[in-house]
Amino acid sequence: MAATKGTILIITNSESSRSSLTRIFRECGYEVLAASNARTLETIQQDSLALVVADRQVCTVDKLRMHKALRTMPIISVGAQARTYSEDEYIDDLERGADLVLFNQTTRELVARVRAILRRKESSLHPIASCQAGGVQMDLDRHEVRVNGKLVKLTPKEFQILRCFLESPSRLFSRQDMLNCVWGEGYALEQHALDVHICSLRQKIEDNPAKPKLILTVRGIGYKLRSGV
Repeated sequence: MAATKGTILIITNSESSRSSLTRIFRECGYEVLAASNARTLETIQQDSLALVVADRQVCTVDKLRMHKALRTMPIISVGAQARTYSEDEYIDDLERGADLVLFNQTTRELVARVRAILRRKESSLHPIASCQAGGVQMDLDRHEVRVNGKLVKLTPKEFQILRCFLESPSRLFSRQDMLNCVWGEGYALEQHALDVHICSLRQKIEDNPAKPKLILTVRGIGYKLRSGV
């Protein structure tokens, strides 16, 4: 067996799926915790977890995000096999805070996706616990954003978008760059959906959202953060 690479929590009420995924991930070098429902989280040492794979029919991502240790934890939402899912269901899971949504996936694809997410997580580890621009300050440890000292409530995707800007203040993001950063590479989402999230984020952090001074639109390309405001 390979050296341990981290602990994966699998939540599904299918005993056969729990057994199969536990065996496969352990063969790949991961520690595995398997649970039939989210209530088991209360007895799990969550600080040891690296990623969660959750059956969307057993527990929703927003309920998982209510647990302090899982607020920034990578979560993959998976759907049942042999069922057709709508685009609205994909988007709903993402809006609830899922980092990736897989429907009718093969075990091979799931393992590959887990590896990719954990590689990105490892490479993105950063010692800075907070970052800011202008009057906007983000506290990563507390998962909080304040504007001119006032706490503002962001959706999980708005938080991730803002974090991308704050951690790369000099970068010009194309729309596809930002989609890759927040939704993951290869995820099919209309670029207009990103514009909607940017508009909502501006409403919460800009003094005058109609004339933004912080998140600027670069016509024909994408967006950039004006850090010297």
